[in-house]
Parts: sequence; C-alpha cells; structure tokens
Amino acid sequence: MELVTADDVRAAASRIRGHVVRTPLTVGPHGTDLLLKPESLQPTGAFKLRGATNAVAQLTPVQRERGVVTHSSGNHGLALALASARQGVSCTVVVPQGAPEVKVERIRAHGARVVTVPPAERLATATELRDRELRALIPPFDDPRVIAGQGTVGLEVLEQSPEVTTIVVPVGGGGLASGVATAARAAHTRVRVVGVEPELAADAAESLREGRLVAWAPERTHRTMADGVRVCLSERTFAHLSARLDEIVTVSEEEIARAVSALAHGARLVSEPSGALATAAVLAGKVETVSGRPEATVAVVSGATSTRPCSRG
Repeated sequence: MELVTADDVRAAASRIRGHVVRTPLTVGPHGTDLLLKPESLQPTGAFKLRGATNAVAQLTPVQRERGVVTHSSGNHGLALALASARQGVSCTVVVPQGAPEVKVERIRAHGARVVTVPPAERLATATELRDRELRALIPPFDDPRVIAGQGTVGLEVLEQSPEVTTIVVPVGGGGLASGVATAARAAHTRVRVVGVEPELAADAAESLREGRLVAWAPERTHRTMADGVRVCLSERTFAHLSARLDEIVTVSEEEIARAVSALAHGARLVSEPSGALATAAVLAGKVETVSGRPEATVAVVSGATSTRPCSRG
C-alpha cells in the first residue's frame, strides 16, 4: 500500500490555509513540562476539519457537481458538512440510530442531508449512496487525503516549536497519528511520535504488538468513556503506524478523567475524554518529558465536546 508522504502533508497545508484555524501552542497544566496543541479551538471543535477540508479541495469538477457522502455520528460528519458548505458541494452524512441529536442538528445546520440507519449499516449505506448517486465517498480516516490533512497538525507543531523532540497524539482510527507521524519525518532533527489509546480500546496497541491488524468488537471498545476513539484501525492506517509511529501507550479511565480535569482547571481548555488522551499519558508518566523544557514535548488536544453552533465562515 502506498503511504502518504511529507510532500502530501505540505500540499494539504497549502490547500487548507485560511479554511482552518492554525491553532497555537499553549502551556500545559501547572507543574508540567509540556505544551498543548488545542485542536479543540477549530470551528467544529476538533482536528477533523483539516482532513475533510483537504479532501473536498481535491474533488474533480464532476465530483463537486455530484457531491460527497460519508458515515459518521460525530466530528468527521460535522467537519465534512462544514467543509462542503464552504466550498459549495452537496454533502450527505450517514449517521447511526441513537446518535446524539445535538450532533445531528449541527450537521444539518450546514445544509448536509442526514440519513439515519442502524449502526451496523452505516458503511454499507454510505457505499450504496456512493454507487447509486455517484457521490465521492470521504471516510473518517481511511483515506490518503484525510490522513494528509490531519498531518498538518504535526507540520504546525514543527514550525511552532523547532525544539520539539516528542509529539503525543490520540489514536482511534489512526488518521491523525498517521498524518502527524508522516509530518515528523520531514523534521531535520529526530522527532518521536507517541500514540495513546485507552486501555479499554487498545486495538492499535495490540495490532502493532502482534504485527497484524487486530479488530476489537464494539462491546469491548464501548467500555471506555473516550467515545471518539472506540473505532479500530484500517489496513491503511495500520500500515502507516507500523512504518512510522515510534511508540504507543495506553491509559486508564481514571487517568483520562484526571487529564480532562487538569486541562479544564490547569490549562483553561475544555476537552472531551478522547481529546485528553495525549495529556493523560504525559501526566501519568507514560511519556517522558524534559525537565525545564516544555517546548520539547507537545501533546495534541484533539477535540472538545460542544453544543455551540459552529461558524459557517
């Protein structure tokens, strides 16, 4: 399988410039030696807007006319709806029954058509709409355009903190970690990328340990409070992480909750549990930092739960 390159990430950065927030690096909770990359400050509340914007920007004229489709109950569906609206492209989002109504309404607010199906039928329905309506399918993470877009998070970190030696990122489907690890290869000096999963949804850690893709059943992954990372890797993201991720660690539910609190009270950042995973690993001592040099370690805060409508901008 052909992997996304650092040049792909740089090209994505040019496409999305002006369409996403170049999030700053902010100080970590008091007493910690790390900086934070708060992707929770994106208009949709998560890093997903980067990959969605890059993917829509690369549609052909015919694809733009026919529109796009995806399957998502949360951040990717919202991101694709906003990216499509900004670029004048019709968007359909297949969501599972039982999805939070506030998320569904935010997707609709950007003019996207919402198709509700039983959870097990999301991918099949999106694929059927792709084939029947000739829409371009843009999945949440199993797509090189999406991976390259998410990789711009890492590219910005390298530019904002030239002395960084470790970037810590959450791992769910693996698109963000794949992109950031790819961007890190562009650094002139060695930059480690460490992925973080909940102990209760550690399919990626097992896959990388076993050297083969291992899928965890939903009844296992749904035990974690970090609902944004309950999804498993794809063959594509597994290939990227196998080749480029330096390490993966896991955190407990207690450590996740502690990180959410620390971000809120010690860094003035609202984060969903999934978004706090990287910080949780650092606070728990599972990722080594450099004393007195917070600029050497950057933890990505990937997203925040929010009910606010996001700007159509």
